[in-house]
Amino acid sequence: MFKIGEIRELIRLLDETSLSEIHLESEDMKLHLKKPDPERVVQVAAPAPTAAVMPAAAPVQAPAPSAQPAVAAQEASGAAGRDSEEGVHVITSPMVGTFYRAPSPDAGPFVEVGQQVNSKTVVCIVEAMKLMNEIEAEVNGEVVEVLAQNGQLVEYGQPLFKIRLS
Repeated sequence: MFKIGEIRELIRLLDETSLSEIHLESEDMKLHLKKPDPERVVQVAAPAPTAAVMPAAAPVQAPAPSAQPAVAAQEASGAAGRDSEEGVHVITSPMVGTFYRAPSPDAGPFVEVGQQVNSKTVVCIVEAMKLMNEIEAEVNGEVVEVLAQNGQLVEYGQPLFKIRLS
């Protein structure tokens, strides 16, 4: 079950970012938040007792074709995790959340451009629902570019790093 505070935090993230939609599911509840052009739409599907606590659901419109262009383009080309440059691997976000380059605000980044990494090297954290998820490099190589800003909300499939394979 999602707590009201967690739902409010997700709504705040939608308001403060360019994300237009979030969809989450648990065993007993589905949560779909969508932000169309002029107004935000919140749809909650839950067991009857919980539904009374949630805001009234509004009709959901189909997402714009460009809602997830990066993911759609990667899936269509079969190139997920690869860049158009040969020998460069792109690490993508496995979830919607907040991107952090360092383990804490006063610590240095996990990796820097030019640094060698192996498949188990932690390159960043993506925070989702107050859980810190360590993201590993997945490959051996050299960090050539950091594609996300520290503290930025990232989408599922959004490119985070470019790694030149070694």
